[in-house]
Amino acid sequence: MDRTAQPAAKRARRRLGDRYDGRRLRSLSPFYQITPYIMRTRVDAHDYYEDRFDIGRAEAWLKSLRGRSDQEIGFLHLFIAVLVRAISQKPRLNRFVAGKRIYARNEILISLAIMKRMSEDSIETTLKMRFEPEDTIFDVARRVNQAVAANKELEARNETDKTARAFMLCPGFLVTGLVAALRLLDRFGLMPRAVHRASPFHTSAFVTDLGSLGIKPIYHHLYDFGTTSFFLAFGVKERERHLGPEGQVVERKYISIKAVNDERICDGFYYASAFKYIKSLFRSPELLESPPPSVVEDQD
Repeated sequence: MDRTAQPAAKRARRRLGDRYDGRRLRSLSPFYQITPYIMRTRVDAHDYYEDRFDIGRAEAWLKSLRGRSDQEIGFLHLFIAVLVRAISQKPRLNRFVAGKRIYARNEILISLAIMKRMSEDSIETTLKMRFEPEDTIFDVARRVNQAVAANKELEARNETDKTARAFMLCPGFLVTGLVAALRLLDRFGLMPRAVHRASPFHTSAFVTDLGSLGIKPIYHHLYDFGTTSFFLAFGVKERERHLGPEGQVVERKYISIKAVNDERICDGFYYASAFKYIKSLFRSPELLESPPPSVVEDQD
C-alpha cells in the first residue's frame, strides 16, 4: 500500500523530569496541574461516555476491502484503527498521570484481551500492540492479526503471561511486596523497562470487543496500576427500523460503545471534540485507507 504522509515531528530531547515512556507537560495551567493532587487515583477521576454509531457505511466499506486487502479486516480492526487515528490528531488522549504529574506518552499502545478458545474454560491472555501515528487500516489489521495469530495457540506464552507466571511462583506475601515496589518505582518512572513492555496496564487505551461474545458493551473501570487513561468497549450489532423521508421503513445497523476515561488528562471540551472526530471516522471510514495528512503533536 502507498503510505505517503508528512513525517511526524522529531521527538523532543528528554529533559529532567521526563520518563522513558512519557514527556512531562510543563506548560499546563495550574488548574490541571493540581487536579492529580485532588483526584489522587484513576477511580477518583473516572468519566463515563456512551454512544451509538450508525455502521451502515462502515459495514459496506469493510466488505469492499475484502478484494483489496490480503488481511482479514473486521470491526475490531476498525475500532483500533480509529483510536490510532484519533490519537494522531487528538494527542491529549494519549496522556497519563503518574506521581501526580501529567505526561504525554511517547508511543501509541493498544491493549486487548483475547480468549484462546471461545469457551468458558478457555485461557485468556492480553496483548499489547504498538502502532505508528501514520498507520492505515491495512497496517493496523496486519499488526493485530499477527499478534492474535501468535497468541491463539494454547501453548503460546507472551511476555505478559511469562511475567505473571514468574510472579506467581512466589508466595503471596512476596507478590504483594513486589507489586508494591513496582508501584513505587512506576510513580517515579523507574520501573524496569522489561516489566513495562510486558504490562498491558501501561498503554494508551484498552479495547474490548464484547460483540464477539454476543452482548452489549459495559463500562470497564480504569486500572490504578499502570498508566492507562482510556478504556473502550463496543458491543454486538443492533438493528432498528426507522421511517424514511417518504414514509418508507428503513432498517439501520448500530454498534453501541461505552468509554471510561481519566478526566485529569484533558478537559470535557477536548473529549467532546475527540469523540465527535471518532464518530466522523465511522461516517467516512475510507479516510483510514491513507495516512493522515499530518500528525498533531502535544504541547510542551
